[in-house]
Amino acid sequence: MRFGRTLQNSIYEPWKFKYIDYPKLKRLLKEGDSPNGHDSTKSKEKAPDWTEEDEGVFVDELVNVQLEKVNAFHDETHRSLRDRTSECESQLQELAESDKHEAKEDAQEAGSAEDGGNENLSGMLQKLDGITEEINELEKYSRINYTGFLKAAKKHDRVRGSQYRVRPLLQVRLAALPFNSEDYSPLLYQLSAMYSFVRQRLKGEQERTSPEPESKDQIVQYKSYKFWVHPENLLEVKTYILRRLPVLVYNPQASKTVEGGQQDPRITSLYFDNAGFSLYTDKVGKDSGASSLRLRWAGYLKDKPEISLEKKTTEEGGNSDEVRFPMKAKYINDFLSGRYKMEKSLDKLQERRGSGSSAYIQMRTNVDAIQKFIKENELQPMLRANYKRTAFQIPGDDRVRVSLDTDVAFLREDSLDPERPCRDPSDWHRADIDTNEMEFPFPGIRRGEISRFPYALLEIKVREGIKRKTNDWVNDLMSSHLLKEAPRFSKFVHGIAQLFEDHVNSFPFWLSNLETDIRRDPETAFHEEQEKKAKHAAEEQAVGSFMGSHTSRAFTAAVGSPIAKSLEAKNKETAVKKGDRVTQETDSDEDEGKSGPAATAPSRQGLQSFLPSFSSSKYGRSRQRDTTELPPGVRDPGRWIKDSGPVTVEPKVWLANQRTFIKWQHISVLLATLSLSLYNAAGEDNDIARSLAIAYTLIAAAVGHQAILRDERERNQQPTMYTFDQTVMS
Repeated sequence: MRFGRTLQNSIYEPWKFKYIDYPKLKRLLKEGDSPNGHDSTKSKEKAPDWTEEDEGVFVDELVNVQLEKVNAFHDETHRSLRDRTSECESQLQELAESDKHEAKEDAQEAGSAEDGGNENLSGMLQKLDGITEEINELEKYSRINYTGFLKAAKKHDRVRGSQYRVRPLLQVRLAALPFNSEDYSPLLYQLSAMYSFVRQRLKGEQERTSPEPESKDQIVQYKSYKFWVHPENLLEVKTYILRRLPVLVYNPQASKTVEGGQQDPRITSLYFDNAGFSLYTDKVGKDSGASSLRLRWAGYLKDKPEISLEKKTTEEGGNSDEVRFPMKAKYINDFLSGRYKMEKSLDKLQERRGSGSSAYIQMRTNVDAIQKFIKENELQPMLRANYKRTAFQIPGDDRVRVSLDTDVAFLREDSLDPERPCRDPSDWHRADIDTNEMEFPFPGIRRGEISRFPYALLEIKVREGIKRKTNDWVNDLMSSHLLKEAPRFSKFVHGIAQLFEDHVNSFPFWLSNLETDIRRDPETAFHEEQEKKAKHAAEEQAVGSFMGSHTSRAFTAAVGSPIAKSLEAKNKETAVKKGDRVTQETDSDEDEGKSGPAATAPSRQGLQSFLPSFSSSKYGRSRQRDTTELPPGVRDPGRWIKDSGPVTVEPKVWLANQRTFIKWQHISVLLATLSLSLYNAAGEDNDIARSLAIAYTLIAAAVGHQAILRDERERNQQPTMYTFDQTVMS
């Protein structure tokens, strides 16, 4: 699709006059002026002369008119969104302060005030939705216009680039303007906090705390779903989630409001493996008991963050067992070498709870097990994964937890090459990255030592056992065009596969998807999801009818989907046929004096009454024998229409038969050559060799004869039957 059409389809109607005038820029390049209607840029002979005046007009229109127009509108709209957001925040703050006075009023006045407050909150929710929608549209607006300017500059340099080049000038101007690099995170944080406040006021305490009490001994299990998100869909996914879940901000200082300058934390995970990459191999092979070990912290090491040592083991059935405990950076080298066994942490735990407490015993056991695991497998830091994480979760409610990782990069952390080690073998991390506080995209790292992931990573964890209605919005998000499903994706596996390609022999299945465009058309994605649900429902119904149970829920196709249209047409056709059949049966009943159901539905008696019925599904009906009586004068043809007439052989089938014939002849010639060589090499007294040569000659003749007979059958279009002699030859 040409960019002009893409731009036209991307225009947001209220802002249609604020976009880049791409057709005007093309006209200034004097395109489309050829007499035959073709693009004049494709023929240099027909292209008009390009003067300095033309160049000046084009550059002025591109840089001073169109670029300034787009930037001014973006700046104005962004400022308006900030003002509207601040206004909503002030109104909610006034509403929160008014709660203190409502407690002093009587019940009736308090009830009326509460109703009025709910109406105000509903109106406020609509305002927040409007702001969120405009943020989405503004991000799309900036992206499509940025692309338009680059396209126009590229077209200019291709057509008029022999004398003038405008792209370097345009890139300098774009770098100085904020419309294509605006960060919407502060606005999203404010909206998230306000969404959370409005939801809590509308739904009361039900959303603040978990409605399902849990015992301390109960083990909470989550079902995890992983997806890839294209950068163009990233902001839309964020705004969709924050309408349901607030942003969980990593802030060491307790605060009721979200700071506007608060940024998502950068998470660093340091994965361990050995020179043979045995942990990676077990992980890719999905072996039971496959383990992974990592160090994980947020922020920079100079700030002395809490570092967690985590070991994760995959058990049978897909469940995982995770062990973790905090550790300071200065003790990591000694811990990995076995000289330090977390004595200080164990002493503190012993003072608080005693040496006989379960927590103390469990931690000591975990420390010994992990150090033994490191020593037996000769583990060392191999891979660093660095990413920016945005978390979404309702405080006090862990039914749904969402994490979104962006700016994902994988870096080598090994010292396999003694001449050029990436990491000092005597240290546990790369000092060049942590000392210099490098951030994404890590421009100082050598090319072969880094792999930047092109998409964002979304992980949704849903607690098992919650009501289906609670996570309907989660199902809608997972089935939308915004996400690309990536089950079993692992940062550890992906990083090793990308950076240590020459050291491993197996690769994960999702690597091929990196070369494809994961974006999907919304309508196409909707239709595919409807077909998938309909197919799944049909399979469940077929299995349920076979097992004699009907536990699956009925599938209702969405209005407007192809499934709904086909079902509607099929229902109409079935109704018409059923009406005709009922009319015919009524006439027959009047003549014969028999009732329709008694004649057409014989009762199930004896042993048949204990067998399951298969008449409630397409699978069961297709397996039933048709016992319908044919009308007078109509007889059973005995075979299908598709089986009647001459048998035709397709060219690919004929060529396949010829390949088989040549292969048989090849075997016959080889056996004959072997027998002849054996006969000539045998001496006069070697009767065994001569006998074997004669036997091989007979076998070669038999194979050649069978090949000729087989070829004649296939040429005469006769079915090839495997007889006893063919089995012996094989």
